[in-house]
Amino acid sequence: MNAGRLLVRVTVIPALLIVAWLAVSLPLLMAGVFRPVPAIALFVPAAALALWLGLRSRPREDADDADDADDADDARDTRDTRDTGDAVPWWSVAAVLGITVAFLVLQIVMSSEQIIVRRDPASYVQFATWLAEHGSLPIPLMEQAFGGPDGVLYFESPAFYQHDGAIVPQFMAGLPLVLTPGGWIGGTHGILLMAPLLGACCVLAFAGLVARLVGPRWAPAGALLLALTLPMLYVSRSTFSELPAIVLLLGGLSLMHDSRRETGRHADLKAFLAGLALGLIVLVRIDGLRDVLPVLVFAGFYVARMRWIGYWTAGGLLLGAGAGLTEGFTLSLPYLAYLYASLAPLLAITVAILVATTAMVVLLRWDRTGAPLRRAGAAVARGRPPGAAAVLTVLVMLGFALRPLVQTVRRPPATQDDEMNVRFIEMIQRIQDLPVDGTRQYSENSFHWVAWYIGVPALLFATFGAALLVRRLMRGQSPEWLLPYAMIVWTTTQVLIRPGITPDHPWASRRLIGLVIPGLLLFTVFASAWTVRRVRRLGYSPRAMRAGAVAGVALMLVPVVLTSGGYLVTRTEQREVAAVDGMCDALEPGDSVVVVERSTADRFLQVVRGMCGLPAARTTDAATPDDMRRVIYKVRETGRRPVIMAAKAEQVAPYGRPSRVLRLKTRQDGRTLTEPPGGTWGLAVEVWIAEPSPS
Repeated sequence: MNAGRLLVRVTVIPALLIVAWLAVSLPLLMAGVFRPVPAIALFVPAAALALWLGLRSRPREDADDADDADDADDARDTRDTRDTGDAVPWWSVAAVLGITVAFLVLQIVMSSEQIIVRRDPASYVQFATWLAEHGSLPIPLMEQAFGGPDGVLYFESPAFYQHDGAIVPQFMAGLPLVLTPGGWIGGTHGILLMAPLLGACCVLAFAGLVARLVGPRWAPAGALLLALTLPMLYVSRSTFSELPAIVLLLGGLSLMHDSRRETGRHADLKAFLAGLALGLIVLVRIDGLRDVLPVLVFAGFYVARMRWIGYWTAGGLLLGAGAGLTEGFTLSLPYLAYLYASLAPLLAITVAILVATTAMVVLLRWDRTGAPLRRAGAAVARGRPPGAAAVLTVLVMLGFALRPLVQTVRRPPATQDDEMNVRFIEMIQRIQDLPVDGTRQYSENSFHWVAWYIGVPALLFATFGAALLVRRLMRGQSPEWLLPYAMIVWTTTQVLIRPGITPDHPWASRRLIGLVIPGLLLFTVFASAWTVRRVRRLGYSPRAMRAGAVAGVALMLVPVVLTSGGYLVTRTEQREVAAVDGMCDALEPGDSVVVVERSTADRFLQVVRGMCGLPAARTTDAATPDDMRRVIYKVRETGRRPVIMAAKAEQVAPYGRPSRVLRLKTRQDGRTLTEPPGGTWGLAVEVWIAEPSPS
């Protein structure tokens, strides 16, 4: 096997494995039998089939990717970026694998232990912990352990809704399904270490897409740029849903690219796998539905041209997205109801695009010769529109840069969660000596957030690359870029306009790492390669050009490392696993835990239920001493031991002798609103319990 073929194949293996795993694990979860033996027994043949279909190759003899280019120089440049055969040097493959392994080792060493529920990563860990132990949803209330229902007891906590007599975890099930094998193998630490592994897969998948679209010699540069950005470091140290979504997205685009270079059934099956990978993003993140809408239109164009690859792409996409929506509206319904204000418009847009795509296919199929498509393409290829589109691209980016001068984004609170976010933002503003206004969303600064993380040089090259590509595409050149370009521009524009996330950093950077940062870095590397080739034609030696390329990449890495350098060697959220294990050891198998203080209930209710394996409930704010005596009596009547839990000794002292079962002092990521993140904040957590004495 030559170097190019190895690079092409190894970079899609993570996506193929995740597709196979989700394909077998979701039905098992829906059936309530998601256990190791059936899951592994089904996964092995499914993975073998996915790898066999996704990795075998029968390339087309014609290079149709460049045949329709009008400009000879641009056509030659396009061919130069696809040297995935014998011309690929082994150093390129070795560099990509070396960067991936180094990233994995670093992230394993620096990985966090977010298991106490404060933000999404710990919620996902608790979700996966329940699946690893029980293999089914929803989570039972276990009211019988408290003597039956009681008006002062309820069982929900942040990210775990009380719905229809059970506990339903927030979020889609895709990431917990991927994390669960780590729990089967290594318990809580195994779940946590899945994050660095998925992060390394993201870096590898991005290198594969760069190799396909820009050239294998540029794949190490792409991998290094992405690996060193702070958002990539941040999300791959904790269990964020963006991780499998990135692998599926980049791997799906690579498979789609490969399918266009294949012939016969090979092309169709790879297109199906590509569509399936992209569609399954919805199972991981419900807003992934927005990201994959361009794929539907792309498949429609192929269907209109009577190409079977369009049917297979659409079939895979609809199957994957349908699986995600099915899981969402069955196992995650309270979460989707919570998101109704933003989800309803997204579903409406999806339906509208589906209808419009169907109408487009019908209209274009009226002429079975495909003449309408050819006439449309010819009209676009002539005249000024390509150049105007390139200029418009630059102006749009300039508009985003100037946006803070003309707009200040605010959002009045509409829900209790919004009120909490207002207070949270006000707290950060006071710490940073900023004007106190909790309704500020800072969304107008989203373009500047990108500049923090990838640097101004890379952002300028990305703008240049995007302008070059839209000019090429409108002239009918570089068709392999059409789908990646459409997805990047579509998602980046929407995210920059409305990030839709609490604006503290590095937390808010997770919204950028899903596609914005990888997409802009892809444009950056493309523009760099284009510049090197153009300068080479001036007569410089290959050695000088290589030195110039290395220097250019190093220049772009400088601002990236300046932002991420401190975070690169900073550990946060440590010793949480040992602290929780100690708390669980202090409890007994027959305990029923009643939490009487809000912050402890928010953080530990599902931790006690999932990791300690004990029934847990919380009291309402209106609970009186008589209510508590009644609850304690009812628990004793069941033959169990009532345990009262809170954050401070004086909160449990009225019920018995206080005993501290958890004491944690660690560091958490700092929070900033108007500047790049840096530094850490202290985090101290205590849990006290008391056993009421028999009256």
